[in-house]
Amino acid sequence: MIKNQKGFAMVLSLVLLLAMSLMGGALILIASGDHQGNNDSDQYQQTFYAAEMGLLDGEQYILNEKNGPWDASTNARNLAKSNLPEKNTTKFTGVMYAKNYSKKGKFDYRLTSTKKRSKKFLDTSDTCFKSFKDIDKDDFYVIKDDKNLNVARSMNVGVLLERSFASGGTNEEKLEATRMKKFYYEYFIERIGAANVQLVGSSIKTTATDASKNGLAYRVYSCGIYGEDGDKNKMIVSLESVVVVPKN
Repeated sequence: MIKNQKGFAMVLSLVLLLAMSLMGGALILIASGDHQGNNDSDQYQQTFYAAEMGLLDGEQYILNEKNGPWDASTNARNLAKSNLPEKNTTKFTGVMYAKNYSKKGKFDYRLTSTKKRSKKFLDTSDTCFKSFKDIDKDDFYVIKDDKNLNVARSMNVGVLLERSFASGGTNEEKLEATRMKKFYYEYFIERIGAANVQLVGSSIKTTATDASKNGLAYRVYSCGIYGEDGDKNKMIVSLESVVVVPKN
């Protein structure tokens, strides 16, 4: 009887130990999952911010063209070059025409001031273009610049920050800039056509004909992208906005 009790106690002890081990393992897995969830949430938030940067950059491009590009030599806008960008005659395939980085080029991802990892920039290709499901990709045109090139741009956020911090940034800011090199924003712009602009302090009658409409509408498509070359699961956030500018 005593032996049976001892045997039962030993089995019970093993069961409890196993249960505690399983609970401990479960807690570790839950904690690990929560940590990964927080990381994913942070990455999504940063990717969303990157997409918003793309919208702002695209909208600013339209306004700069409308008001005339800034001339650094005169500290004034060049009104002679003021224009409303036209639609290009070449179909847009989704490939970005301007970049501030070399696709698949190497960069240092700094963990600390003394530790770093070598990584490669993404080749985003037509990722952003394909993320907009409602676009007619077989018959789509974007606006052109003064060299008749498509206005479709890809910017690496870390490279932008690195250049901004080059002269006046702190060491921590410079380190953070290298970590932001896994974030990109891209944008391309479509000229929609004639639209009415309601100016403050004036009354403009809405009419049905394009000839009588006093503005032009553009749609800015923007993406925030997170990842590095070789990543299987990249993150992308797509946004769009409509900008209407007066013709005169």
